[in-house]
Amino acid sequence: MIEQLLDRAFGTDRHNRTAYKVRDGVEWLPALSFAALDTEEMLAGTIQVWPVALTDGDGRRHPLLMVGPVAVVPERQSEGFGHVLMAAMTNALNPGAIDPQASLPQVMVGDPAYYERFGFYAAPTQGWSLPGPFEKHRLLVRAANPGVLPSEGTLGPWIG
Repeated sequence: MIEQLLDRAFGTDRHNRTAYKVRDGVEWLPALSFAALDTEEMLAGTIQVWPVALTDGDGRRHPLLMVGPVAVVPERQSEGFGHVLMAAMTNALNPGAIDPQASLPQVMVGDPAYYERFGFYAAPTQGWSLPGPFEKHRLLVRAANPGVLPSEGTLGPWIG
């Protein structure tokens, strides 16, 4: 059902997008990934989180969490499902807000105007590259201390 929802939200050619290449070969993290059901218990939205790494110029790998896809079926968009999914993921990262700085930085490719309300922004990612085409202003990160992030590097799957 999730795959069908993603096809409806992003198209059946979505696997060719750069974000899919970034997380190629790794499995999503079920503890940080959620589905939203409507009042009739139909799947209305989904969010997945993946382990990725930013490899700096010295070859050091910096672990990150890649958020996405975040998708809501077209006929239910603008009803708050995306906001609920983002809140669920954020709360799972910091249960009880024990230490918000303890969670790994999160990265995503998305609409800056929408995701800035959740603390994502593009400034720290402008020197990063991805394994395919992307719009730099849409590569967003959320980090308690963005100063620890490398200013340059290549984003790819976390393969241990």
